[in-house]
Amino acid sequence: MSDRAAPWVISEGLAGLRAQAMGLAESAGLTAEFRELKPSAPWKWLPAKLWPSPLTAVAGSVRPPLPSLAIGCGGMAGAVLAALRRTPMQVVQVQNPRIDIRRFDLIVANPHDELTGPNVFVARTALHRVTPARLAAAADSWRDRLAPYRRPLVAVLLGGSNGRFRLDKDTGARLASELATMALRDKVGIVVTPSRRTDPAVTGLIRSALAPSGGWVWDSEGDNPYFGMLALADLIVVTGDSVSMISEAVATAAPVMVAPLPGHWRRQGLFLKPLLDEDRVRPFAGRFARWPVTPLNDTPAAAAAMRQRLGL
Repeated sequence: MSDRAAPWVISEGLAGLRAQAMGLAESAGLTAEFRELKPSAPWKWLPAKLWPSPLTAVAGSVRPPLPSLAIGCGGMAGAVLAALRRTPMQVVQVQNPRIDIRRFDLIVANPHDELTGPNVFVARTALHRVTPARLAAAADSWRDRLAPYRRPLVAVLLGGSNGRFRLDKDTGARLASELATMALRDKVGIVVTPSRRTDPAVTGLIRSALAPSGGWVWDSEGDNPYFGMLALADLIVVTGDSVSMISEAVATAAPVMVAPLPGHWRRQGLFLKPLLDEDRVRPFAGRFARWPVTPLNDTPAAAAAMRQRLGL
């Protein structure tokens, strides 16, 4: 690396995109600066692939001094990275950029992206920030706080409706009933964390359903229990809308069940099939189960490929 500014991580203001790019940087041993892409009018109303000058559209987010390396995630980041590469700068894109792959030094894609090329590294799951060290620290931090809940402990990760899948009140009521029944029938403790996309009505239904069995639903106040739940769970149940949350869950030592939601997305099916075939995940049907699993995490391999290709 040169003496230019610290590497950038760039993405829209979505936690999942930021986590993927930041996870790649951290796994490569890089201390990166996050730049949130905030396009100005009229560009914020148009898809990034239609911007004639991406750097002008997000001028406030990419002010000099420029680094030697930028890592981005998502379609907007792809358009900006392709423009930054002419500065010159090495650029790494996470996810299919939907533009000419030759405009990037490296692309980290998933099998469901169906992308190949000499500069493409295919990771089996989405990149993330889940590491053994982070899980160990979270376990130490949350062990006492989660100790009151019955063991075995089930951690439930809630996503939300996203245009392809639906987690509305009807679906939430069904999931709430399944979780409550599991808590009583299988004598397990249940702790739940909603995401920013979770409908508050769904969170309320699940909180009410679990109250008789002593379950806990995070109220989004105070410390985020997400990593503590991942670290200490005997089983993780995650709703089927989120590739990122499923990828983070399978990076742990816990078995993972995916709660199906109404809807369909072909790429989600392509992502889940090998995980189901290898018995790393199973469908959730309202019962507790344990089976032997191995943590699945391709983020370190992607980071190693990036360092080798870019000479870092």
